[in-house]
Amino acid sequence: MQKSVLNSLLNLKNIKQDLSREDLIQAVISRREAIASANGALATWTFEESTGRSPADTVIVRNPESEKDIDWQAANNIPITPDTFEMLLEDALKLLQEADTVFLTKRALGAAPKWALPINVYTDKALASLFTTTMFRPIPDGGFGDVFKDQPFTLLALPDHKLDLNRYTGRLRIDPKTKQTSTMCVAMDFDRRLGVVIGSAYLGTIKKLGFTVMNYYLPAKGILPIHCAANEGENGDVALMLGLSGTGKTTLSADPRRKLLGDDEHGWSDEGVANFEYGCYAKLINLSKEKEPDIYEAVFHEEDWRTHGAIVENAFMLPNGKFNLDDERLTPNSRGAYLLSVLSNVKPIPVAGHPTTIVFLTADANGVLPPIARLTKAQAMFWFLMGYTSKLAGTERGVVDPKSTFSRFFGAPFMPRNPSDYADMLGEKMTTFNSEVYLVNTGWSGGPFGEGKRMDITLTRHLLDAALSGKLKDVEFTPDPIFKVLVPDSCPGLEDNSILKPKNTWADPQKFDERASKLAAEFSDYFHKTFSGLGDEIRQACPTPR
Repeated sequence: MQKSVLNSLLNLKNIKQDLSREDLIQAVISRREAIASANGALATWTFEESTGRSPADTVIVRNPESEKDIDWQAANNIPITPDTFEMLLEDALKLLQEADTVFLTKRALGAAPKWALPINVYTDKALASLFTTTMFRPIPDGGFGDVFKDQPFTLLALPDHKLDLNRYTGRLRIDPKTKQTSTMCVAMDFDRRLGVVIGSAYLGTIKKLGFTVMNYYLPAKGILPIHCAANEGENGDVALMLGLSGTGKTTLSADPRRKLLGDDEHGWSDEGVANFEYGCYAKLINLSKEKEPDIYEAVFHEEDWRTHGAIVENAFMLPNGKFNLDDERLTPNSRGAYLLSVLSNVKPIPVAGHPTTIVFLTADANGVLPPIARLTKAQAMFWFLMGYTSKLAGTERGVVDPKSTFSRFFGAPFMPRNPSDYADMLGEKMTTFNSEVYLVNTGWSGGPFGEGKRMDITLTRHLLDAALSGKLKDVEFTPDPIFKVLVPDSCPGLEDNSILKPKNTWADPQKFDERASKLAAEFSDYFHKTFSGLGDEIRQACPTPR
């Protein structure tokens, strides 16, 4: 960090540093940044433009030192010049200087002290500061390890302010809705270890900026960052569940029979797996107390608002202070932020050994992928590179109906480095630690979105349990004729094994073949346009249209 920036931050007036969660809750309420709901959770709402991430406004400084390490061909890696970032930094510092109160939290990203990253967040909102104490970890008891010691990343977050569009004309994007320069920016300078958020009040913006930062720094240290949930069985067997938002990572990883490490972001080092975070940030739309009791209880248990601490973002609340989680008039991307420690079956120190099972979660809106399939190593590498799912409504602004999307490593918006930095490391670790890989479809069955039905979560849990417990090791598998993945012929304890073959669930087999062939063609087109220089085995794992 440049000395002038550090001096400006040190000279800020009215700084309140590392307040307790109780003090931050009091500040949130007294400053009217949220209100106490009937159950004690803090309820808050944002403007429409902040009901989800804004990838088009998320940018990276293109510096000579680091530009070779970043894949500038990827749509999500939007470059800005160093002087534009300097302007953003200048505006952020000015806003902090003018604020009546500046909240500073000094936290950590990573539960493994050896490679935990110090992160310092300056903001003028008590709610944003409370969120950092929920999602980012306390400083390790013994201090930071040698990997990032004395190398903090500093974030300046001004969620409710807007940029002067005239000042940034020609420097930031034109918003297609307003036809004017965007007044929102989420910017990262990896070389100076600085981030600026202005104009985005979506709390997930802060969380995902931290994830992106880790995804840039860790591979150079021999650690693979993964967009996944992780849990551990009674015998120490570790499972990773990779998937984009809305595919079920949070829900499926909350298993009362397994200790949860975390629901979204982890690092895989030579010592094993460790969670980045201190809390969870779960989707709330249609959340069911019966089907997802752990998440529901974490957010909606009854407790005095002064100590509850859960944050409910953009959910529909009635005048009596209770929520209607099925009402998506505000947004289908309502969220709940809560500490991992309030869950009933969480591992207190979220570190574990190497994964025995890796699960790729996909929400297939075409309704043609099997509910579960085993992947060979080559197939696992292929599906990891492709990161197929259907983008679900609400996760990003402007997405209404699900559509097929390919997101490298199930987290392309947050993976700034060149693809080989992640893919090669995954392949090496899979080989070294003999991890078994499954593809699990949490999307549609019996037809595409609008015709078929969403996979029942009880079925998905049953199949997932069979994979994690080893019950599928002894069953016969049949290669899917189009997608080539290995589909089990049966599953112990399943009453109707015919549903394992997706074609059996469609009323019209010909329409199934047409839809499956169409999706396979999308796979083939994207793969051959995007990836080159891969081995024959990986290329042969690509689906083949009929």
